[in-house]
Amino acid sequence: MITRMDKLMLDLPPCKNPSANDAAAVQELLGGKFGEMSTLMNYTFQSFNFRGREQYRPFYDLIANIAAEEFSHIEAVSYTINMLLTGTTPRDGDPKKGPLTEAVDARNSYHFLATGQQAYCGDSQGNFWTGQNVYSSGNLKLDLLHNFFLECGARANKIRVYEMVKDPTARAMVGFLLVRGGVHIVAYAKALEKLSGVAVGGLLPIPSISNQRFPEAKVHEDKGLHRILYRFSPDDYKQIVEVWNGPHPEDGKPLEVQDGPPKGYDPPDLDAEPQPTSPDGPDMGPDPEMLKEYADRIFGTSMAVSMSEKKKPKKKR
Repeated sequence: MITRMDKLMLDLPPCKNPSANDAAAVQELLGGKFGEMSTLMNYTFQSFNFRGREQYRPFYDLIANIAAEEFSHIEAVSYTINMLLTGTTPRDGDPKKGPLTEAVDARNSYHFLATGQQAYCGDSQGNFWTGQNVYSSGNLKLDLLHNFFLECGARANKIRVYEMVKDPTARAMVGFLLVRGGVHIVAYAKALEKLSGVAVGGLLPIPSISNQRFPEAKVHEDKGLHRILYRFSPDDYKQIVEVWNGPHPEDGKPLEVQDGPPKGYDPPDLDAEPQPTSPDGPDMGPDPEMLKEYADRIFGTSMAVSMSEKKKPKKKR
């Protein structure tokens, strides 16, 4: 079961430069092969399918607990996409004015054709996320190796999106996820070390660039967020301390398990987005002038006048 709180793990700053193309780039971090949908569903199914749970309890606790945080990452990326799309087109209730004409130049037209300028469960090219991105082999070492690779691939994509998108909303989100994704990379490296004795942490960081190079990530690392693994449960997953311990492989500072989620921040309250091809409200009927125009075209002027008369309100006696 999931306990959900109406909070985001980070405080997203206002969007200064709405951009459909920036939103398309960020969309890869949601529904791409290495996006947050993939990390969530990989770890979720691996936890569901975990065999020998009592024998390997610390590793089960780790995978299941990290899956819980990934849900919050999906939410953060989705809000970022929605904020980047808000204001990219004029919101006009008259479809004849073509309020979406500028959307034809957007790199990913799916945001305008199908979702009402919102995030969707897919990648930057308009492809839907697929369960084929889930790997659950039944072999613990193999799954942990896959998860380590998945998180490193996700980190590479985040860095590339950071370099593509300059808006503060997008960069704040990417900077935060670089730190939290880094926690998960180190966690899976630690788990592999416990199982195999191989110093996997010596490979980090992958790609070989420090989070300290990104101002939006550095602010969180300076608070020690890269060393904290949250335990998202009142009473369960307590054996993650048997994996998440010792020094951080990059700065040597001690790792820490924090019971309970962070305090969180209020999500942005986005304005309603009326669609140009929908009525503005329940009391709005057909446009009399539009009916008159089409009746005139189809039936001639006399019928158009007749239909227009029918739309006039009746006088009270």
